[in-house]
Amino acid sequence: MKTIGLLGGLSWESSAIYYKLINERVKEKLGGLHSAKSMLYSVDFQMFKDLQYEGKWEEATTELINAAKQLEKGGADFLVICTNTMHKMAPEVQDSISIPLLHIADITGEQIKSAGIKKVGLLATNFTMEHSFYKDKLSNYDLEVLVPSETDRKIVHDTIYNELCLGKVDEYSKKQYLDIIKKLINNGAEGIILGCTEITMLINEEDINVPVFDTTKIHAIKSADYALQS
Repeated sequence: MKTIGLLGGLSWESSAIYYKLINERVKEKLGGLHSAKSMLYSVDFQMFKDLQYEGKWEEATTELINAAKQLEKGGADFLVICTNTMHKMAPEVQDSISIPLLHIADITGEQIKSAGIKKVGLLATNFTMEHSFYKDKLSNYDLEVLVPSETDRKIVHDTIYNELCLGKVDEYSKKQYLDIIKKLINNGAEGIILGCTEITMLINEEDINVPVFDTTKIHAIKSADYALQS
């Protein structure tokens, strides 16, 4: 079994979900008392949040690279960045280490394409919805990505940072998200990407009548399966 390097704390709420899902998958595959071999480097999310909001992406990249190098030095066989937004600097992180990085958008794009979907709605932080790094990755899988209106993007973004990252799950916020999702579906979305690793705390597959692509679950399960490959 390979050792998974989890770069987490972005936020720790979703990192805990990663840890649970990965170990459940290994147990499902191997049975008994088996669990995943993993290492977690958990950063201080407040520092990264401040750098994001100040547009200091180069500094954030340096910090993320330092964390990735610590995981490699500690013996991780591959790297998993436990967040969507910080994949903005995934190329720089991959270039700084010699172990593979499992990119969350690649894994998600592969699954959406295999489902035969061409047009998909994306809910995420403003950084992920508005910057090109994530949508460009998905375009490699012949996907057209729809994002909410500016007003709705603010609702999605603020709920992530002011509620979900703090462990708060609010029913009114869920209603707002479902209303926004309905608009995306009405605009032609055949499926919905939960493109922030905390959104899985608020929205699940049973809430929506089109396919839901939960990036946290997709990424975690792929990580476990990759660790078990010979």
